[in-house]
Amino acid sequence: MGEILIGTCSWTDPTLIQSGRFYPDSARSAEARLQYYASQFRIVEVDSTFYSLPSQRTSGLWVERTAERFLFDVKSFRLFTLHPTPLTALPKDIREELAPELKQKANIFYKDVPLELVDELWHRFERALLPLDSAMKLGVVLFQFPPWFFPGSEQREHILSCNERLPQYRIAVEFRNSAWLSEKNRERTLDFLKGNDLAFVCVDEPQGFKSSVPPLAEATSDIGLVRFHGRNRDMWERKGISTAERFNYLYTEQELAEWVPKMKELAAKTQELHVLFNNCYGDKAVTNARQIAFMLD
Repeated sequence: MGEILIGTCSWTDPTLIQSGRFYPDSARSAEARLQYYASQFRIVEVDSTFYSLPSQRTSGLWVERTAERFLFDVKSFRLFTLHPTPLTALPKDIREELAPELKQKANIFYKDVPLELVDELWHRFERALLPLDSAMKLGVVLFQFPPWFFPGSEQREHILSCNERLPQYRIAVEFRNSAWLSEKNRERTLDFLKGNDLAFVCVDEPQGFKSSVPPLAEATSDIGLVRFHGRNRDMWERKGISTAERFNYLYTEQELAEWVPKMKELAAKTQELHVLFNNCYGDKAVTNARQIAFMLD
């Protein structure tokens, strides 16, 4: 049976801090909050790296502020997963190297950026995670691909190129397009991940939408992942709302119980199972993380 590590997809979410129901009054600084979080859970997902490149200094501080066996799963920078990326999310010196027509855009895409600058961005991302890796505190780098990322040879090649860019790190892949796991494509998708030792991310999310990814419990590597996005159907595809509002959902004990046998099965197939709650609104994620830990004990 592999070790099951349970945590949440953020420790700095403003609604969690404002709720006053998790951090003690003494945990008022960034350092104190991470130290307290790490005293309660063994793993956390870093979401901020999706929005901007991390720095070595920051990841070094994360190492210093957490216990020896604590792990960080780190979300890939949004440009690498083909999301539209605000120009302001790029480092200033990279922006200055762009062609004039690109500097006029609000958002840019991976294909827009010259290869030498793409190389530099990957290099900076890899280098920024070195303190975590050196301290054996880096779990996986999570590549969460967008709903418009359809299955195909070009897309599979891009996934492999991401893996090749970070050869010393473990890669996990989450699909937001249900076509990857349709009856027609499921076996090929899982075989592709397994054949390249890429960890498949199991998800729990609202069903019934065209984009809904089914809650499969599958492992394609020696690390397994399950991410709980909540089941807030009313907000799942609504435009113009915040991320916190989309994931505003508290799982019932019965809903969590559905996953207990699945997680035990996944743990039996892997060396490590990362269970992460992304319903980060108020204290809902930490509440459900504690519940599932009790249920799996």
